[in-house]
Amino acid sequence: MHSIGGGSGDLGKPEAVRRRIAELQIEHGDLDLAIERLAGLSGLDELQLRRLKKRKLLIKDAITRLEMGLIPDIPA
Repeated sequence: MHSIGGGSGDLGKPEAVRRRIAELQIEHGDLDLAIERLAGLSGLDELQLRRLKKRKLLIKDAITRLEMGLIPDIPA
């Protein structure tokens, strides 16, 4: 499992950041499907569902941070 934010020294390059964002978006979508399926089961595991939702939020936050890093600073 990758760290959520990346942590690779290669993430200073815009193409590497975009690649990491794409990876995280795929993982976010996969978690969304897993959460949907788990929520639809009768023997619902609440703890696992909460963990998946927390991971999904962490991934969304990491995507947002990476995307913000791609936006150039605007001089005041």
